[in-house]
Amino acid sequence: MSETTTTPNRLAPEEAGRLMRLATYASVSVAISLIVAKLVAWFWTDSVSMLATLIDSTLDALAAIINLIAVRHALTPADKDHRFGHGKAEALAGLGQAMFIAGSAGFLMLEAVGRFFHPQPIEGMAVGIGVMIFSLIATVGLLTFQTHVIKKTNSTAIKADSLHYKTDLYMNASVIAALLLAVYGWPGFDAVFGIGIGIFVLYSAWEIVQHAIGDLMDKELSDEERQQIVDIVVAHPKARGMHDLRTRKSGVTYFIQLHLELDDNLMLKEAHKIADQVEASLSKAFPNSEIIIHQDPHSLKEKIPEFAEVLDANGEEINVDKAAD
Repeated sequence: MSETTTTPNRLAPEEAGRLMRLATYASVSVAISLIVAKLVAWFWTDSVSMLATLIDSTLDALAAIINLIAVRHALTPADKDHRFGHGKAEALAGLGQAMFIAGSAGFLMLEAVGRFFHPQPIEGMAVGIGVMIFSLIATVGLLTFQTHVIKKTNSTAIKADSLHYKTDLYMNASVIAALLLAVYGWPGFDAVFGIGIGIFVLYSAWEIVQHAIGDLMDKELSDEERQQIVDIVVAHPKARGMHDLRTRKSGVTYFIQLHLELDDNLMLKEAHKIADQVEASLSKAFPNSEIIIHQDPHSLKEKIPEFAEVLDANGEEINVDKAAD
């Protein structure tokens, strides 16, 4: 049995779970450290931009704690009442994070608008900039680790958390610019940057919502991943084609269903053996997956959904009507 493309970044469930837990612990730790540092800086500077990033870090900590709980729940094995597992807890955590982010953006813009019409002088600039540089370093370190975890696990919850911290990175850099411009130029720059940051944060919240809803609504895997599945299936020498491939992802678990077309005269035992071999190849490429393969005689014409592709033994789409009369 030949084998085609594999994805080296996918991990066994146990290792993926370990990395995801570490990422949530790191997120909570960084958020708490930044809250303490920014609280001190805000008292020194009385900057609305500094207040904005303090509020955001506080919400980061709350969101990170929710994420930690959600990831732990999502990694809980399937049980009698949840036979497909608990993976969608990750998407729910993503929606929760989006609510936190949108709330912080709204508060920030209200505060910034008031400060725009009533600018206040910025004091303690050195302390403020020092804290923001520390925040930049801590955030870059966390993002580097989260990027590593996302590449290995493709976790929705960690993606949402990482997107949140990316907005923090831009926010921290903007606060440094706002402090400098407010001290050496017009004090209103502080409020202008605050409004701009708020708009950007709202956009980021929408991106998180889109990711989370995609998982909750069982969005298909990416075209690249679906093509990888097709390549693996048709690589088996006895596969005559396939159709009605359906995929989704819940937490770290992949769900793959397809119809495998085989020679009409194969015995049931042989057809089952071939399906098992195809399933083993798919499981190797998608380690944490649940796979259902239905075997069909190649000559059978059956009604399939309009959106389903019909593929030949080379993985090429067949432009013929396979629906039953």
